[in-house]
Amino acid sequence: MSLDVRVTANQDARPKPPSVDLPAPAILPGDQALFLSEGIGGLDEGAHFLDALAPDEWTRLRAQGRQLSFRTGEAIFNQGDGHGGIFIIEAGDVRVFYTAPSGREITLAYWTKGHFIGGPEMTGGGVHIWSGEALSDCRILFLPAPALKKLVVEMPNFALCLLQGLAAKGRCYSAMAQMLGTRSVIERLAQFLINLGDLHGVRDGRAIIINAKVTHDQIAAMVGSTRQWVTMMMKRFQKDGLLSVSPRHIRIERPHALMEMVSKRGA
Repeated sequence: MSLDVRVTANQDARPKPPSVDLPAPAILPGDQALFLSEGIGGLDEGAHFLDALAPDEWTRLRAQGRQLSFRTGEAIFNQGDGHGGIFIIEAGDVRVFYTAPSGREITLAYWTKGHFIGGPEMTGGGVHIWSGEALSDCRILFLPAPALKKLVVEMPNFALCLLQGLAAKGRCYSAMAQMLGTRSVIERLAQFLINLGDLHGVRDGRAIIINAKVTHDQIAAMVGSTRQWVTMMMKRFQKDGLLSVSPRHIRIERPHALMEMVSKRGA
């Protein structure tokens, strides 16, 4: 009896499911902040900007702030709204994004517990130049501008902590600006996939399984492109054997090939 080799060939061409046992995929951003950068080093530096506060200083800080709660999908602040203080994330995840006049969005960062959002204004005045939305149920400590000024004057240690937090934010947005200004969009896509592999990857031989839920819309907003372009490039990467994609996972089949894509520019 002859075998139908065409069926076998078609089956072999399909993306194979992960061969390792995996926990449920993480929901972006995961355990630490995420923004467009040339690596994952320093992504979460800003989460520790208040670590130097003494217990009594923390008590004074909380007494000056207001506890706020946000449900998944709720706006924490909106682009164009008046600015009145900063928000410290005590639980949950927040996406900060800019919306162009055309309606197109670019994700600036995903922030997690310990980070503050709502800058760059610190002491009130002006308007928010981007928006923040809760990706999960969030608990936020809001420090109004008058309270912030009072704490800076009365607690020098807090003022130093705030400077550290601002420095971390500056490094974040500098990294994003460098990526957008010096890397092609395909290099940014390749670098973002590498970063996801470093953050959420599980090794399976030479391959890396990204054990996180990520949509083409999320990728597009992060790398500064469109969902249609991302979909096209992901299909191309699959055709070239760089990736395999299933409903739950992205599997990087050839990690070194992706790394070569982002390193060749310096050659």
